[in-house]
Amino acid sequence: MALQKLQLSLQFGDVPHAARHRAALPRHKVARWIRHALALDAEITVRIVGEDEGRALNLSYRKKDHATNVLTFDYTQAPVVVADLVLCAPVVAREAREQGKTLQAHYAHLLVHGSLHAQGWDHETSTQDAQEMEAYEIDILAELGLPNPY
Repeated sequence: MALQKLQLSLQFGDVPHAARHRAALPRHKVARWIRHALALDAEITVRIVGEDEGRALNLSYRKKDHATNVLTFDYTQAPVVVADLVLCAPVVAREAREQGKTLQAHYAHLLVHGSLHAQGWDHETSTQDAQEMEAYEIDILAELGLPNPY
């Protein structure tokens, strides 16, 4: 399978235990995970943030007053996917611990998940859409040698 082209910007905001998160997110792996989820070429910025920035963005854009694991801001879906993926490091770390996953495996799943959202996939529209998106995520992660995240 030929992978799509990706222009990637990887940014780190004010993140507690930043070295741990940077180690889990080597640029070449982040690019590989995202490229496996792309149906089109893309320009994607991935920003890793702390709890305060994550909460502020979720409140501002989704009217939810808490930080969430990943927020996807998709700007165009064709002919090139242009999007920002914002991942909240403390939430990702907590979820990985609670779910018995490595931090890197959880980041991989959330980057695939966010990349699918950037291309129009939506698990909140119906049970069928959620099942299809989950199945696709599982397939993509298996291609990457990663376990079923569910």
